[in-house]
Amino acid sequence: MNWKGYLLAVTVGLSAGTSGYVQAEDGAKQNHNRQIDTELSIDTKHRTTIAGERVEYRAQAGMQPVWDEEGDAIATLQYTYYTRTDTKNNETRPLLISFNGGPGSASVWMHIAYTGPKILNVDDEGYPVQPYGLKSNPYSVLDVADIVYVNPVNTGYSRILPNEEGEMPSKEEQKKMFFGVNADVEYLAEWINTFVSRHNRWRSPKYLIGESYGTTRVSGLALALQNQQWMYLNGVILVSPTELGISRDGVVEAANRLPYFAAAAWHHKKLPEQYQNMELEAFLEQVETFTLEKLTPALSRGGFISKKEKQNVIRQMARYSGISETAIARNNLDVSTWFFWKELLRDEGKTIGRLDSRYLGIDKQDTGDRPDYNAELSSWLHSFTPAINYYLKNELKFDTDVKYNMFGPVHPWDRSDNSTGENLRAAMAANPYLNVMIQSGYYDGATNYFDAKYTMWQLDPSGKMKDRLSFKGYRSGHMMYLRKEDLKTANEHIREFISATTPKEGQPARYQR
Repeated sequence: MNWKGYLLAVTVGLSAGTSGYVQAEDGAKQNHNRQIDTELSIDTKHRTTIAGERVEYRAQAGMQPVWDEEGDAIATLQYTYYTRTDTKNNETRPLLISFNGGPGSASVWMHIAYTGPKILNVDDEGYPVQPYGLKSNPYSVLDVADIVYVNPVNTGYSRILPNEEGEMPSKEEQKKMFFGVNADVEYLAEWINTFVSRHNRWRSPKYLIGESYGTTRVSGLALALQNQQWMYLNGVILVSPTELGISRDGVVEAANRLPYFAAAAWHHKKLPEQYQNMELEAFLEQVETFTLEKLTPALSRGGFISKKEKQNVIRQMARYSGISETAIARNNLDVSTWFFWKELLRDEGKTIGRLDSRYLGIDKQDTGDRPDYNAELSSWLHSFTPAINYYLKNELKFDTDVKYNMFGPVHPWDRSDNSTGENLRAAMAANPYLNVMIQSGYYDGATNYFDAKYTMWQLDPSGKMKDRLSFKGYRSGHMMYLRKEDLKTANEHIREFISATTPKEGQPARYQR
């Protein structure tokens, strides 16, 4: 459904900021400077159809400041907030707070391709088509939860602000305030508190969803919100998660790649008939068992493994991965992902994508041990960049000359003292309501699905909370939702997760003996 035809009203709320505005002929105020306002709120009303049901909603495109301890605005964050308007009481509807990753990536990816009311105009497998643009998302979770997409500092239109003297903080000051695992969590927790208060959402069941580095962010936020803001969550959704500070170096890192290799080889039909004819999930279960019971011990013994056992492991790795025994032997069982992306289809003159290995690339030379470029990212930027710029300006009426940063300057990023996985565990232990769901694409070679399973296993070594941790896998890559079939299924998994973790009225948050 084309909801542009159902646009009911546009209201603009504007407070004093850092830049000047002029009055347009239609009465809306538009930015004609290269600075963004500290505070801004633009509301539009829309109608769409989700799962066959008509849904009316409001979209608020806005800016909300970040304050320091003295109460001075030091940055302003751009957000897009969707609320369903044809319900009786939004105060107690679930609220989903969405972040992407990078660090340094805007919230554009899940916003206009996954959970929001509009999605990219792409084909059923996620490849770009022209003309670029958006279409209604019949699988959005807006029917069951309101959603806010947040752009951290220097992503989207979010920016650091000058001080009263008009001076920008130094690079070191910026890093201390914003650009690190713990700084990022600290200022965003404060920002979320303000947002929830301003929009009267304290009574709502609250959920965080993060993708890629965003999973580090939301895992840290779970405890920071709980301990520093006294805000307790019902759920955290980790889409294509990072390691969350949980070590998996050395042997574990090397071994854990094989199930991903097997999935990519299965997709490209590079396996022996015995495995190619199996259902993917059943095949991967077999590969996972081999990885844990054979490959990990073999790698652990290093150069002291017997020749016979090493050869047996090499032979089976080759059968599972689609690359030759010679290539595996030359790498002493430790095959890098970069080499695999170049090697799997080398004889066909193609490379495969890093974030989604369904995508194919063409290199200058077939020799070498890594692709020239990331085939999938080049394809995605085709679609996302024109779509988000058009959508914000033309449909959400957010008009500015400030550049929308798909990827913003946030480096060097301080990755020290990353205990976000342990923080998530601690938040779960102290909050019996809190549940976690992991979503991963089998063809993601950057944050591979078996690493995600390993991280889930290590989140709670006691096993006492494993019934509150769940894993969902999909036949696509890092952004599994770009594939139409997985867009539908993954959103339904979120819908089911929210339903299962929203307590019945009067249900206490307590552990039973």
